[in-house]
Amino acid sequence: MSDPDPDPIHATLREYFGFDSFRNGQYDVIKHLLNGHSAAAVFPTGGGKSLCYQLPALLLPGITLVVSPLIALMKDQIDALSTRGIAAQRLDSTLDAETHRQTIDQACEGKLRLLYVAPERFNNERFRETLQTLRISLFAVDEAHCISEWGHNFRPDYLKLAGFARSFRAERILALTATATEQVLNDIRRGFDIAEENAVRTGFYRSNLMLLTTPVSEAEKDRVLLENLRKQPAGATIIYVTLQKTAEILADYLQSKGFQCKAYHAGMKDEYRSQVQDWFMASDQGIVVATIAFGMGVDKANIRYVYHYNLPKSLENYAQEIGRAGRDDHPSVCTILACSDDLTVLENFVYGDTPDSSAVQQLITHLFSLETQFDISLYSFSSTFDIRPLVLRTLLTYLELEGYLEGGTPFYETYSFKPLMSSAEILSQFHGERKTFLGNVFRQAKKAKVWFNIDPSRAATTLNTNRERIIHALDWLSQKQMLEIKVAGVRHRYRQLKTPNDKQTLANHLFQRMLDRETAEINRLQQLVDLIGSDSCQTAMLAEHFSEILEQPCGHCSWCLTGKVTLSKRINHSIPVDIQSKIQSIVVNSETDNIIEIPRVLARFLCGITSPGLSRSKLTRHPLFGIMVQVPFKEVLEWAENL
Repeated sequence: MSDPDPDPIHATLREYFGFDSFRNGQYDVIKHLLNGHSAAAVFPTGGGKSLCYQLPALLLPGITLVVSPLIALMKDQIDALSTRGIAAQRLDSTLDAETHRQTIDQACEGKLRLLYVAPERFNNERFRETLQTLRISLFAVDEAHCISEWGHNFRPDYLKLAGFARSFRAERILALTATATEQVLNDIRRGFDIAEENAVRTGFYRSNLMLLTTPVSEAEKDRVLLENLRKQPAGATIIYVTLQKTAEILADYLQSKGFQCKAYHAGMKDEYRSQVQDWFMASDQGIVVATIAFGMGVDKANIRYVYHYNLPKSLENYAQEIGRAGRDDHPSVCTILACSDDLTVLENFVYGDTPDSSAVQQLITHLFSLETQFDISLYSFSSTFDIRPLVLRTLLTYLELEGYLEGGTPFYETYSFKPLMSSAEILSQFHGERKTFLGNVFRQAKKAKVWFNIDPSRAATTLNTNRERIIHALDWLSQKQMLEIKVAGVRHRYRQLKTPNDKQTLANHLFQRMLDRETAEINRLQQLVDLIGSDSCQTAMLAEHFSEILEQPCGHCSWCLTGKVTLSKRINHSIPVDIQSKIQSIVVNSETDNIIEIPRVLARFLCGITSPGLSRSKLTRHPLFGIMVQVPFKEVLEWAENL
């Protein structure tokens, strides 16, 4: 295909987006896409990645499918696109049934230029069937670093996106991220089959951001934060914390000191979080105290200050979070209140993801005792084997990648429908075999108060038909507004491709992979500690992590301004001497299958780290849960193993 005439590109930029020129890298990415190639864009946070798919969506013939894990990003971008007269919608868990149906109808009728979805949406068999009918000119994947097992936010669902794109005949793919090291970018290119020459990386360094580090003890944090907020000119501010509870406590404290401040975290209701986000977007002086659930996809240009009340999880997280400041190119200040005691909580999060080796062994033994084709509930398996859902999905993905299993299309165990007209009225619109078939389907449903519940698989067996025909019938009736449908109980299909020669060896191998991931995450924390205590320009060191070399020190980080920063040592919290007798009484008196006799589970319990097994056993409510939250996990684990 010949190089496109740039005039339509620039004309579209001016007409719909109001700009006369592109930011660095944008035009190159758009040109690759319009030439029919897949591409990657590695731009810093606020570098204009979204334009790289929004503009081509207006010039390509079919629909642009945007995959993003961020509901906030979807909402904000769709609102902005709507004001520009661009037809865009989203599908996510917050939509009611009618809005969901209307969105699907608009996509099928060719009325949408962009459709935003979360990666988990591809687990929905109805959605995947819909995509087969669409012409997908562009398949855009935001936060593409999630495809890399060695990236800072690996999500197993991302490994399957390339396969989905191929199955839906997507004509080109765009992978976007703000935080990709060279290794992660290579993983992205391999995963999505993007040629090296079509991967565009722009500079990470932003001269308007002042990166400051203030060493503090835990007891000093509130005072130092308050002094900073009072002495600086008022401006929109994000304060990042690790724990949801900390967000609420700190927000209340700052409100009591007269600041316009609200908390934000993933444990809050969607409606309230939207209210907080809208309030912050409209405010020039508002302060949000938030976990990392806030900020991703929030396009606010005039954020003047970003604080890390707790240490960030990694250099990648730090870069992403400070990247939300100063998008208007005006000076902005990013300050870490560096307390080494924060490392314990962050390390415990990492260790808490690693299942016990016995849990992995039990999982493998069970999986390969099933029939060649089987389906499972991740929720049920997570509880049964005491493995967190994301970790369980990761282990199953490893088994797929290593050729033991092949994943099929997930399906819903139960469908519920609410008739919007009487069954007689519905059946009156059909004749012959179709009328008989629908009548038989309705008779397989069990009525609750308002809704009818039906198990499509069981109904298909009873009626001697296939499950897909029942699903198609219910979907068609829903589209015609004769029924309202709800689904529940997603189950994941798998087919066994080969049996391991030795199940114990395979389980040990998978457990070692989990330990390797654990080590990698702990090393990310150490990289952050090294940055804080480096005896060189911190901005340059951060840029180098993302493959950018600064020719000279930045002049506006803590090292350039005041010299080397020294992080204080962690407070040594010892294991209580009387804890053993208290634990033994729990094991004797509990009705929990003595789950905490497993050393790693006991260590999680004492460090206050939740797990499906601990929640099922109601041990997260026990007074001893989290009694050693300030003791490093490895110390507690070693103590538990020697118990």
